[in-house]
Amino acid sequence: MQRNFLYLVVTILFLAFTSTSVLAKPVQVQDAESIHFNSTVVDGHNDTMMKVIDEETWLPETDIGEETSFQLDIPKLQEGGIDAPFFAAYTSGYYDNNPRSISRTLALINALYWTEDQNPDEFKISSTTKEIRQTVKNNKIAAIPTIEGAYSLQEHNAKGLLHQYHDLGVKVLGFNWNYSNALGEGADRVYGDPERTPSEGGLTELGAEVAREMNDIGMAIDVSHMSRNTFWEVMNITEAPVIASHSGVSGMKEHQRNLTDEQLLALEENGGLINIVFYPAFLTDDEKGYVEDVIDHIEYAVDLIGIDHVGLGSDFDGASMPEDLPNASEMPNITKELASRGYSKQEIEKLLGGNALRVLEEVAKAAENDSSKRGVSPVVEPDYEMGEIIDSRTPLLEADIETKRGPAVDEDSFKIIVNGVTYEPEYDEETSTLSLQLNEELQERFHVVTFEVANKAGKITRETRIFYIGDS
Repeated sequence: MQRNFLYLVVTILFLAFTSTSVLAKPVQVQDAESIHFNSTVVDGHNDTMMKVIDEETWLPETDIGEETSFQLDIPKLQEGGIDAPFFAAYTSGYYDNNPRSISRTLALINALYWTEDQNPDEFKISSTTKEIRQTVKNNKIAAIPTIEGAYSLQEHNAKGLLHQYHDLGVKVLGFNWNYSNALGEGADRVYGDPERTPSEGGLTELGAEVAREMNDIGMAIDVSHMSRNTFWEVMNITEAPVIASHSGVSGMKEHQRNLTDEQLLALEENGGLINIVFYPAFLTDDEKGYVEDVIDHIEYAVDLIGIDHVGLGSDFDGASMPEDLPNASEMPNITKELASRGYSKQEIEKLLGGNALRVLEEVAKAAENDSSKRGVSPVVEPDYEMGEIIDSRTPLLEADIETKRGPAVDEDSFKIIVNGVTYEPEYDEETSTLSLQLNEELQERFHVVTFEVANKAGKITRETRIFYIGDS
């Protein structure tokens, strides 16, 4: 009996040891390419849309469906096996000119929609993990909209505009570029005015409200580019995992844009993610930089906080790249270097994209979901297509409301929101048309309008469109 028991114990220990060894078995470098192209590869940050638009009009003009001189385009994404890139709407802000900050942000989101429209067979905007996985399964690039620098959010419009960005599919929002703003202090600890006035403190009251609202709607907070004060105050408030979309680690290279060991440990406790940037200036004293420098930062972070909290955030088209990773087509070099360092297949899959998808999923789960209001939603059909050009600075904004199915609409619920500001619209019962005649001239070119309608059962429909003011 004792011998049988001892044999059983030895057998269990042997199986546990061998199964663990199989899971942790280092990948042969020759197998790296196969693992790379069979993984879901997520790149947590690029600035390509700012190269797509015209410098003067901000209208989209370069189709990345064809080969370009950019570091990232659709052919390079396909060659590099990148399945789900985060496309940033980047602005450093226009100090004391909120309409311009709104316009710039919307111009870049609009360019992403235009890119999708130009390349329907290869490229699809995808915001939920379900959409991302399905898009990748359909052999398309899953484009994830994000915002870098929330200078468009101010006291008068923050909540309304945040929800409009959410309608447009924005999944991740970074409060700052390097400059401080109404939400909190940026990494440079100065404002964006010509004098670069010094700032102090961290998260503002408005910033705290925005952070909580982002938790509620399932939008991830991006902590890259925040000052350390702002970072810590965000971490004290958020109830969902956060993402550092493109940063390095200070333990390898001291830089204001890199995260300290204490910040990384807080990220681990939060369940969040650091995406290691490829920009050599953040990684090494060698201005050229190499893939091995990227992996050095990955290894440092993995050793400190574990394999589940590290990913990739290239900064393609926003920075110079390593010598042996000049553009998105060379992304397999990352996987080859990970394999040469002894990482297992499962570990590599997590670093390439599994961790990013896990965090997006957890952010969505942490959001408030009201499942009590079920049934048929009202149908709202705006008069405008996404990105439509309107030749008036005081446009009439209209949408048709479908009332044939489901409960009757609740006329008291009707709203039209423009650039984050809510207006009370007119409603024509005969034609079922919701409208708003703007009397004050719109400044700048790009704007966003949302038509919101609820029915008597409380089911809400929102339809949101970006539009452009042409020459009138």
